[in-house]
Amino acid sequence: MTLPKLFTPLKAGSLELSNRVVMAPLTRNRARPEDDAPYDIHVDYYAQRASAGLIITEGSQISPEGKGYAWTPGIHSEAQVAGWKKVTDAVHAKGGRIVIQIWHVGRVSHVSLQPGGQAPVAPSALAAESRTFDGNGFVPTSEPRALALDEIPRVLEDYRQATRNARAAGFDGVEIHAANGYLIDQFLKDGANKRTDAYGGSVENRVRFLDEVVAAVSEAWEPGRVGVRLSPFSNANAITDSDPMATFSAAIDRLDTYGLAYLHLVEGQTGGPRDLAEGNSIEALRARFSGVYMANNGYDREMAIEAVEHGAADLVAFGKPFISNPDLVERLKADAPLATPDQETFYGGGTKGYTDYPTLAESQAA
Repeated sequence: MTLPKLFTPLKAGSLELSNRVVMAPLTRNRARPEDDAPYDIHVDYYAQRASAGLIITEGSQISPEGKGYAWTPGIHSEAQVAGWKKVTDAVHAKGGRIVIQIWHVGRVSHVSLQPGGQAPVAPSALAAESRTFDGNGFVPTSEPRALALDEIPRVLEDYRQATRNARAAGFDGVEIHAANGYLIDQFLKDGANKRTDAYGGSVENRVRFLDEVVAAVSEAWEPGRVGVRLSPFSNANAITDSDPMATFSAAIDRLDTYGLAYLHLVEGQTGGPRDLAEGNSIEALRARFSGVYMANNGYDREMAIEAVEHGAADLVAFGKPFISNPDLVERLKADAPLATPDQETFYGGGTKGYTDYPTLAESQAA
């Protein structure tokens, strides 16, 4: 029987992947509270999932300002780099590949999570009208202040330095988080971006910040080790755009000039319906990118196999199934049953619901 293409190797930019099943970035809120560094449980968690063709870590803030949720890890301090180095060493020892998702949340934050209790930053002083986790519970996001024009180079340098730190931590690459209503998405979408300078107004101007972030990151590491995640049609964190096809056609056209490792799209609503409004098309956007395409959102085994076989995707990212199935690739390959994740342990806590899910072989032996 011929092995489905989903389980065959692929070269994505400079990344040599053993299969096309990707572990999607999954926020789990388990970093060390005092310094946002990974614990040793992170080492076990990611090493358990090293059979993925590629692991994308949970979003990791590029600076203290970039933080939006309690107990999320960063990649801006020596302690964080040292903690992540243990993770990458463990994944590599098992033959895996791992990139870190670099993240600035922009307005999706709370003053209690910001340095000195300052207001979060955003392209415009418009509240996200969403909620975040402050360590005690879910609270409304705080009203941000607009980034001044002369502050943007500082933020770009934070992306550049985070990329250097990722290299020092032993990662195989980075994924720029430009999706789900966070800072870059806020610049892209006109519902959040009301600027009247070179970063607002026209589509060309709103794409500028994304373009400059990619340029900065690509200066710190070859573009073949850089991926970008977008969510063209998602309203995650209460964000909107009046013409997403125009906005994201322009964005992807720019991204296609860099020779990136891959383009990663959330197809539809983040973690929700895949249906799109009339005139919106993932296929049309995907066709504008000449490199490796990673599909994400609600894929099961059958959908993933079909998408890769027919060229609709080169890689398929799985989120929640990887939480409860550390050996997801093996289970998908064998068409074996998948364990159901415990939603009560998704965010925060320790090893329960994190590193204690058994493999199929362990389940059968029990």
